[in-house]
Amino acid sequence: MNKFNSLIVTTLIVATGIAVAEAADRRYPLAYVQKIEITEPSRRTAWEDKDFLDCDDVVLTEEDVRYALLHMRRVSWSAYAPENTDTTGCKGSVLVTFKNGKILAMGIEPTGRITTAEYDTGMKVTASPAGFYECDPCRERKMKLLKDALYRADERRLKKLEAEGKIPPGEAERRLKTLRASR
Repeated sequence: MNKFNSLIVTTLIVATGIAVAEAADRRYPLAYVQKIEITEPSRRTAWEDKDFLDCDDVVLTEEDVRYALLHMRRVSWSAYAPENTDTTGCKGSVLVTFKNGKILAMGIEPTGRITTAEYDTGMKVTASPAGFYECDPCRERKMKLLKDALYRADERRLKKLEAEGKIPPGEAERRLKTLRASR
């Protein structure tokens, strides 16, 4: 029985460690948010890929920001770098003011990729380095909301392939039906 109890305790410790590793950044608690100001609900970056998602279909909301603060986890620059990962090229920008006066500037992509910079009350950059975050729950949530936009992007991409002769006539419509059924 003693080995069994040790196994259970070890399992609980490991599970707790994993849960903490996936938790939000403790420096930005949602309970201390004073104000959320969306400065750019949607904009294009140099990485925009309209075949995947048109930035006009993506709008950052206050609810998205709150959800991100609850679920984002810090990653290294190499894990975040657009050259190494999938990106839509769409990003919303927001300023989050906390009760202690700290201001967090965030760039949030619908894929759950987030960049941050900290400012003081005078909008001067603090000593904290820029932050790079991933938020898988944010991506899943936003992509569910953007299902229609994804359908339109699929349609644009397939019709373009059909017009270029890269797929046979009528194949775009068949593939579109298959894609919609799979989502």
